[in-house]
Amino acid sequence: MNVEERPVGWWRAESIWTRLLSLDRRWIFLGIALAVLIPIITGLTLPLGKPAPPTVAVYDYIDALQPGDVVMFAVDYGPSSMPELHPQALAMVRHALEKHLRVLSVSLNVQGTALANDVLQTVGEELGAVDGEDYVNLGFKVGGSAVILGMGEDILTVYPTTADGRRTRTLPIMAGVRNYDDIALVIDLAASNIPGAWIAFAKERYDQDVALGITAIMATDFYPYLQSNQIIGLVNGLKGAAEYEALVGLEGEQAPGMLGMSAQSIAHLLIIVLVIVGNIAYFASGRQRVGH
Repeated sequence: MNVEERPVGWWRAESIWTRLLSLDRRWIFLGIALAVLIPIITGLTLPLGKPAPPTVAVYDYIDALQPGDVVMFAVDYGPSSMPELHPQALAMVRHALEKHLRVLSVSLNVQGTALANDVLQTVGEELGAVDGEDYVNLGFKVGGSAVILGMGEDILTVYPTTADGRRTRTLPIMAGVRNYDDIALVIDLAASNIPGAWIAFAKERYDQDVALGITAIMATDFYPYLQSNQIIGLVNGLKGAAEYEALVGLEGEQAPGMLGMSAQSIAHLLIIVLVIVGNIAYFASGRQRVGH
């Protein structure tokens, strides 16, 4: 039936299911956009439930360290992985600095230096931590496993200068720090296979305790290392970031992981509702056609 041939009031005769099937898809796009934006704008956070044991293991390990202990963060991810890994880095660095631990940052990813700077400066300014005394960004070094092995012998040889050109050995934060014997924990944040090198060389060669912060898609590859006690814990994707934020007691703008999880959960819930309603509408309108 052409539009010109439709009788006056034709839309009243159509069932609600038929009208739903003809709904302009742009309304659906708008609904998804609002589902994502509203939690972020309003600061709405949904309950997370009980944190995963691998996340708790990392938190408990850092929480048990003593003031002045050294934690090394290997920022081995790039901008494409920031939504999952940057909230992890912010939460864990904040936890370490609040515990008055010394935080060193290195990177085997050339893009990691800038991201480490962002994390350290953001958290450092909020907590009043001092660059060179409480934290330092040693920066990127090419070489992969050779860099990891080299730091097992002498960090000052591998990193004679920091990312911004200061002499590493002159910094107060490096007092008494020469190799892995002086580091309590290495945390590798990565979206690639780099964690395997930290496990193989830092852990297995030098018996350095290692924890991982990884993207959710990588988790299945690294859980076996957790089960074999080759890593002390694992923070898994955006959910792991939100869990760690909850353990530290963060909220609002300081908890981007929790905000991201809320937006993601609401968007997923809306998609599920739309799929269910769409299927009901399809079958209901089909029965109506058969009935006529």
